[in-house]
Amino acid sequence: MAITSYPKVMTMGGGVGDYPYYMQVARGLVDGHKRLFKFGFNNNVNNSTEDCWDVGGVYTYQTSALAMTVTSDAGATDNDVQVTVQGLDASYNEVSEAVTLAGSGTATTTQTYLRVFRAFVSGSQEPTNNINVTNGGTTYARISTGENQTLMALWTVPAGYTAYLLQTDVTAFTEQNNKFATVQIQTRELNGVFRTDDKFAIVENIHHQQYQAPLPILEKTDIRVRAIASSSNAHLEISAGLDIIYIENTAP
Repeated sequence: MAITSYPKVMTMGGGVGDYPYYMQVARGLVDGHKRLFKFGFNNNVNNSTEDCWDVGGVYTYQTSALAMTVTSDAGATDNDVQVTVQGLDASYNEVSEAVTLAGSGTATTTQTYLRVFRAFVSGSQEPTNNINVTNGGTTYARISTGENQTLMALWTVPAGYTAYLLQTDVTAFTEQNNKFATVQIQTRELNGVFRTDDKFAIVENIHHQQYQAPLPILEKTDIRVRAIASSSNAHLEISAGLDIIYIENTAP
């Protein structure tokens, strides 16, 4: 029998809320419960596997916590642009830091990151070119021109939490005829390997998957969406969204 309603949730004011559980989580009124919508885009997937993020290609994961250099491709033109970098520290705890690009269009974080899963423009000045978040020549995130936000269908569950994947939405489109995408939703537990949790093919369409019983994902687990096209000239555009609730392991 399908569940058609959710139990009422105590609000911060001490009364009983009239909103569904998910609305209460979004409002920050359920202790230890958080909502995440992780979305990504890759504008040119062909017959090599690529992750769904705006840099393209296969994402490189850090093996240790690193300070990040935030650089605008416009150099000094983007002096004073403020960027917030979000991710996890060496202990897999959530961290966030805002940096302001200096005269050369560059800034370095004081916080070190084991994972970077989002960056966005957090000030009033809009950059005029791509902004890259890097260390040692490796790009861990990119804010593409005009987006003011990274597009990365990549995330890692913080320490002390269990994530629940509620829904995935993936689109694949191309102007080429008779081309299709094969898409994988994959997870990697701590000290493990990536394994496929869901896999499907898309032909010029949208794949919507709602998990009636949400998929539990343990703390410190990496999640990624990746795709491969059916030919070398497919030029597929892939977008993906992951709808997630993550709950503190000590929460009721």
